[in-house]
Amino acid sequence: MQWWRPLALGLAAVALSAGCGLAQTMTFAERVTMCSACHGEDGNSKLENIPSLAGQPAFFVLNQLFLMREGVRKVETMAPIVKDLKDGDLDALSKHFAGLAPKRSDEKIDPVLAKRGEEIATARRCVSCHAPNLVGADQIPRIAKQRIDFMIKSMKAYRDNPPPGADTAMSANVIGASDADLVALAHYAASK
Repeated sequence: MQWWRPLALGLAAVALSAGCGLAQTMTFAERVTMCSACHGEDGNSKLENIPSLAGQPAFFVLNQLFLMREGVRKVETMAPIVKDLKDGDLDALSKHFAGLAPKRSDEKIDPVLAKRGEEIATARRCVSCHAPNLVGADQIPRIAKQRIDFMIKSMKAYRDNPPPGADTAMSANVIGASDADLVALAHYAASK
């Protein structure tokens, strides 16, 4: 299947739901299909800068969806998708993605960068929040097997311009990290 087909189907579903008020009448399976268009059929994203949701802690996904729905965390492409979700929808979606198995993306992991990233992660004590295996817990995301491009983009945002609702401890941890350090950290996390 070509990469753009699920994305086109998901965007069409978003357009229909936003324009016709169908979001309130979608079944759970239809909501999952819509999410899968970008985040992957198995919750493992194949699209650049789109996070994988498989294996994320349920509370973390629930919290992020809630913040997006309430307009605190602004993700333009997600706004029409989450705006009509009820609390039960957020809970069901978060549990669904938490139950899926995370897989490494098809991005090439550089072993030299991954080793350097491990050294940086140790020095910056990344495991104190994300856990030794980087799977996260509760409100802390799983960064193991996350997309490299998404990790780099996210860490740069935390360092340079933390979004509303962002974890200030994360911003404090990456302040002063160079772009090269963030790339190395992303390769390390993706390799776990």
